Amino acid sequence: MSVRTRFAPSPTGFLHIGGARTALYNWLYAKRHGGKFILRVEDTDAERSTAESMQVILDGLQWLGLEWDEGPGVDGDFGPYYQSERVAIYDRYLAKLAAAGHVYEDDGAIRFRVPDKTITVSDQICGEVSTNLKEQGSRRYNPETKQEEEANPDIVIKRPNGGYIFHFVNVVDDIEMGITHVIRGEDHLSNTPKHLALFEAFGVTPPTFAHIPLNLNPSGTKMSKRDQGALIHEYQESGFLPDAVNNYMALLGWSAKDDQEIFSMKELKERFDLSGVNKSNSKFDYDKCKWVNGEHLRHLPSGELQAWAGPFLSRAGLPAADERVPAALELTRDRAQLLSEIPGVIATIFETEVAYDEASLAKVAGQEDIANRLAALINGLASSTGWDELEIKAAITAAAEGIGVKMGALMLPCRVGVMGSTSGADLVPVLVLLGQAEVVRRLKNFATKLN
Repeated sequence: MSVRTRFAPSPTGFLHIGGARTALYNWLYAKRHGGKFILRVEDTDAERSTAESMQVILDGLQWLGLEWDEGPGVDGDFGPYYQSERVAIYDRYLAKLAAAGHVYEDDGAIRFRVPDKTITVSDQICGEVSTNLKEQGSRRYNPETKQEEEANPDIVIKRPNGGYIFHFVNVVDDIEMGITHVIRGEDHLSNTPKHLALFEAFGVTPPTFAHIPLNLNPSGTKMSKRDQGALIHEYQESGFLPDAVNNYMALLGWSAKDDQEIFSMKELKERFDLSGVNKSNSKFDYDKCKWVNGEHLRHLPSGELQAWAGPFLSRAGLPAADERVPAALELTRDRAQLLSEIPGVIATIFETEVAYDEASLAKVAGQEDIANRLAALINGLASSTGWDELEIKAAITAAAEGIGVKMGALMLPCRVGVMGSTSGADLVPVLVLLGQAEVVRRLKNFATKLN
């Protein structure tokens, strides 16, 4: 049996991290087993569905690299892939239920007769869950009594206005598209007995179900679009790498059963399986997500780092095409966790005037005999006959020995004078990139500012 999974978003808002994680798990499972990942659009809610929202979802999935094998823009044998275009298919399946006596009209709506028996969901993650839909019944709010009351347990599958509801079209599409595995959020587990009843009424063997744990915010409630890290397009804007976001999303409910936390997409495809999905809910940690991204940045090949960082450098007004950029980017690997943080680490290399941090400036100004130290530093670096890291360190060491202080006593004023702050990239490589003349110029200007 060839594995076929699906992700079926509703185009009524942004791509949420919970939905993206569901898409990722379905994509990984299909790829791990040599199957196909289908993108199906649940746009039957015409009032709330918008083309703009759909484009945001498509863009988000493409940015994550979760390309679909069938779906919008990708022809397949089971289209169309928008539910709004599949009404004729739903009419045909409704006729099947009607012919078998499984449905009836109720005040303009069509209801499906739920069977009066125990239905057991054999879930790959949650185990076996049994219920009797007839006995469980249904409840609705009565606006007159302002209380909930018992209601008809039979499922409405077609509204009085002619629109089909989620439970019915979901099952029909899974049948028509040959879906073998339904991997979705645990909040859908309560719906699954209804779906199994419909599969049985159609005489079709249901797919394998796997309901993944919910993704909670730091306070322990379900993540909403207002929570930090909830919306996928914000990761792109903030400077995350898509592989890093996929890596972190995979860890929100799954583990490889060892200590490994950093995975390439190739490794995730090779190792992901439903047996590694946890039963307990996951808790989102934005700082952990940034850490994962930082680890991916550290190991990104130089050419890829330059390509990803380029737009952020340009946005910050830095010359992305400058020949010093590749070497400068290497200095950011241990200093930046996001692409958006990179310009701040290396901006001083490309600026003509140094912007001094007041706290750092005060720290240097308060040093003993700072004028003499700066003079020695300037003379030592100006007289250096070479300009690589070893020669620069040798020049600073000799200058320090000449005035009877340790090398460290000159490193702080050198850093602040050249870079404007006590923080930032490693000093000596920055000095190499700036060049001897520019370093001496900056230090002379700094000395004048302290006088």
